[in-house]
Amino acid sequence: MTFSRDISDLSESLETLISEANETVLRKGLPPGVSPEDGCRVVSWSVEGTVLFLEVVSGPHVRAHEGMLRLRKFLGQRLGREHRVGLRKLVLDEYVVEFSLPAEPGGPVSIPFAHAVEIEGRTCRLVLRDVEDGFIQRGSVDRMVKRLIHKVEAQGYEGKGEYWSLIEYHGPKNMVWDRDPTEEMAARGWLKQGPTKGKWFYRPPLAAVMRTMERIAVEEVLLPLGFREVMEPHHVPFDVWIRTGHMEGVPNEIYYISEPRTRDPAAWEEFIDHVAITREVPQDILGGLLSPPNAGSCYAQCPIIYWSFQGETVADTEFPILVFDRTANSNRYESGGRHGIERVDEFHRIEPVYIGTPEQLKELRERLVERYRHVFNDILDLEWRMAWVTPFYLQQAGQTGGDTEEGDEHLKGTMDFEAYLPYRGTREESEWLEFQNLSIVGDKYTRAFNIKSQSGLELWSGCSGIGLERWTAAFLAQKGLDPGKWPEPFLKRLGDLPETIKTL
Repeated sequence: MTFSRDISDLSESLETLISEANETVLRKGLPPGVSPEDGCRVVSWSVEGTVLFLEVVSGPHVRAHEGMLRLRKFLGQRLGREHRVGLRKLVLDEYVVEFSLPAEPGGPVSIPFAHAVEIEGRTCRLVLRDVEDGFIQRGSVDRMVKRLIHKVEAQGYEGKGEYWSLIEYHGPKNMVWDRDPTEEMAARGWLKQGPTKGKWFYRPPLAAVMRTMERIAVEEVLLPLGFREVMEPHHVPFDVWIRTGHMEGVPNEIYYISEPRTRDPAAWEEFIDHVAITREVPQDILGGLLSPPNAGSCYAQCPIIYWSFQGETVADTEFPILVFDRTANSNRYESGGRHGIERVDEFHRIEPVYIGTPEQLKELRERLVERYRHVFNDILDLEWRMAWVTPFYLQQAGQTGGDTEEGDEHLKGTMDFEAYLPYRGTREESEWLEFQNLSIVGDKYTRAFNIKSQSGLELWSGCSGIGLERWTAAFLAQKGLDPGKWPEPFLKRLGDLPETIKTL
């Protein structure tokens, strides 16, 4: 700790104050009956001019960096009041954190800001050097420990299959064909590969099918349950994704957005000249005209819906809150994983979000499943199954494994609805298509966005993204492209299928 003047003459006062701190502020928060050795304490100190050097150790309860912050406040106030000395700066020359890992790492583990990460068995020794007080005030040390533990857990998950447990199966059904619908639609002119990767242009027949799927989802699932429509922006700022975990879990799948540094035409003159002359975009010039990204294109609609309630106190009568958005297209960088209309970089979906008490959401989930059963059985006549799976909110935070601590009730968790795709092979050996999900995520997001009720109710949330491409892919893979073989309840809602645009 650096002070405003030489404190060599204050050794006696420092001795008294440090002893007092060891007995008071550094023990604050220790559970009853816990040894003071498990708290935090100054074990040695010395003075050189304006600098007070301290060695602080701690047990598992009051961590050493927390103790240093308490010491800074305690000594700063007391020395300032009693000796007119100001505390100017706190720096941790070296900070060693030793903790247990959940398992032995399967490979090397590194982390930013660390001078060294030393691991022996399940014991990790994290060494930091020259740490400024702002770094520890922001809780960064705690998050470094948490991140190291998570990275070791992730190594343990590598190579393991995701959690999956069958709930119910509706089938088998007679399949009318075994062709890839995307390839057949491309041959018939129902769609065309988009101008950028992982995107499609849907021509009238396919657009009509997908709009019918949208109406079915809204009119047969959402409106009967009392959902109300909202309209949200397409751009998501980084701070929202930090709260939801997306910036940690899927930063490699986000499309980032950069704003122009200026709209001044004079600043863009050279860029425009190059384009006009070469008919190419000069990337080096463009880069200098753009601000660093501070947002991304919509990955899923739920983060912004949660953001819209951030810090709000909602009347108890509003719960459960039931809303949905269908305006923001989802964009995800799928790289080599794209295939057909079922795995794309840009897709159209409806995102229902629900916020309420655990009991309300449990009841809502049962009613949602009932409405989905009605659509998939009575309107689309699909062969499908439903299973408990790795929750999406863990996947998007880079985690795997089930979230089933509630036992057989699975109060928190994710259900996947999967459809058989005949063109992929047999039912037993082929990969089925996840074409619908339904999740209850507990208080993860209500807590992250500080959403409160009027009377302090326990609030949970969840969502159930409805992907129009996925519904359409499942339907056409089983029912083909001949409307004469489509179920009558679907045809009734579709009406006449538009002709495609003929090209030569």
